[in-house]
Amino acid sequence: MVSLRHPSELPVVGVVADGRTYRHLLYLLLAVPLGFVYSTVFTFGVAFGLALSVALVGLVVLFATLIGARLAAGLERRLANALLGTHLLRPDDLADADGALAGVRKYVDAPSTWTGLGFLSLKFWVSLLAFVPLVLLASALPLVAAPVRYPYEADFGEVNGEPVTWAIDTLPEALVALPLGVAGVLVALHLANLAAYVSRRMALALLGRPESSRSMPAVSVSGEEDESDGHTNGEEGESDAAGDFDFVDDPAPADRDGDAR
Repeated sequence: MVSLRHPSELPVVGVVADGRTYRHLLYLLLAVPLGFVYSTVFTFGVAFGLALSVALVGLVVLFATLIGARLAAGLERRLANALLGTHLLRPDDLADADGALAGVRKYVDAPSTWTGLGFLSLKFWVSLLAFVPLVLLASALPLVAAPVRYPYEADFGEVNGEPVTWAIDTLPEALVALPLGVAGVLVALHLANLAAYVSRRMALALLGRPESSRSMPAVSVSGEEDESDGHTNGEEGESDAAGDFDFVDDPAPADRDGDAR
């Protein structure tokens, strides 16, 4: 028998039929405003807190910034689980503490606080990277529809303050615009997968539990292995670097609780 390949497995053009591509696009759409919000809020919090660190209010601002970073990292963990195919678990590195001062110290001492803050710092650059495929896609899609909507004027932005446009007034011009638009859409989708791949690796490195928390298969007395579900950040995505940066979703999602403890 001849097995038919799923359209998403086709080289180059399969990205159009892959549902993960559109989840990646949604992730990048959300990354643009979130990246700028993180950069503004946490840069201001750290700068303002350090400037007033000689007073008690500065220390309060710095601690509030760290707590905000943990909450934002929890949100990012949920987004990565929902849209990037990860199954990251909530960090469990907060030690038990008695008293207000010890309670503050446990958040400062937790490695997940600083790795989460590092992820949020890098998210700004991801938001800049996300602009490229999103802008390219917005420019290419109208060209794809050129044969059914001409005459119209395609706008490609500005160069040196002058608008770059293409007036498509005839059917031959529209037929020329069609393959250019299709090529632009394919390039944009592949770039979106690339940007999402970078974000996924960042999330696995900075937002998940350590690999040592992975559960190992237990061996029974009879010598047979008992299978256990042990999805962690260390087991996922090792084959993601191949192909068009497509991600393999695990069959069963793990705990997606991303709230800061």
